[in-house]
Amino acid sequence: MNPDMLNELQKITPEEQRILDGNHQIDDSLYQSEAGRVYDAKKLLESGKLISIRKHTRFISFPAHTHNYVEVIYVCNGSLHHIINGKDVYLKQGELLFLSQNAVQEIEEAGKDDLAVNFIILPEFFDAVLPMIDGDENPLREFVVQCLRGEESNSSYIHFKVADILPIQNLVENLIWTLMNRQSEKRSINQITMGLLFLQLLNHVESADMESGDDGQKLMLTVLGYIEEHYRDGELRQLAKQLHYDIYWLSKEIKLRTGQTYTELVQNKRLSRAAYLLTYTSMSVADIGTAVGYENLSYFHRIFRSKYGMSPKKYRGLNK
Repeated sequence: MNPDMLNELQKITPEEQRILDGNHQIDDSLYQSEAGRVYDAKKLLESGKLISIRKHTRFISFPAHTHNYVEVIYVCNGSLHHIINGKDVYLKQGELLFLSQNAVQEIEEAGKDDLAVNFIILPEFFDAVLPMIDGDENPLREFVVQCLRGEESNSSYIHFKVADILPIQNLVENLIWTLMNRQSEKRSINQITMGLLFLQLLNHVESADMESGDDGQKLMLTVLGYIEEHYRDGELRQLAKQLHYDIYWLSKEIKLRTGQTYTELVQNKRLSRAAYLLTYTSMSVADIGTAVGYENLSYFHRIFRSKYGMSPKKYRGLNK
């Protein structure tokens, strides 16, 4: 991370100094509008703002609480120990944790070199972000939407272990820098940056962990992660062998859980990736077809038209 930002985050805040001076109680007035252990966006966001950033307070543990906003935690240095709905979640440097509004969160005491930032986000912020990931219709995307909007779901957090993925690190750092430096017109900048971050994260679902009491949901996360990584040439037989499942059972489970066959999931991923490349690159249509896994260009044209109602060339013209 940028050394100047780390130095800024290392500074002792007035709240931290009070704790170091011997007052080992959370000042509820900084977080809550009323008793009840609900952390309130009105306390943490400036009026009219949809997103803000706050350095995580060190030297003290935070008791169980919920919040009426979406929270994203990023560890800049060191590590953090969260307990979410009773489950231990250990965040290391460079990792991201998305929390929905129904998560019950506790945080163990952070040391001097454990530096993290909390993004405080109102759900309306994502109205301009979610259309950027509309192309990928799968259960993972639906979980993300539910998590960010605070809707009821089987899970209340997603933990992305993405410390080694440079584009993600760069996007998060850009978001932190923009918010820390209070740039003008920052809402649109931040929404676009968050949208790009989501696109990157959806390409690395194999690095995600989420709470779930449903083993089937965990299995589908694994399947989707495999497709994200191997959509060009990954086969169901190879995945079944890797997971030690009978191929016929796995095929039926995928259909039951997603409403689509494995082949349909792969095809949707290939086509949404092709649509992205048509919009944001100058690659030729033939090269894009090959890049997403189709050697037969006529077949690529036919299934692309079937999904989007137009040829790849026309799609590019309308979306460039």
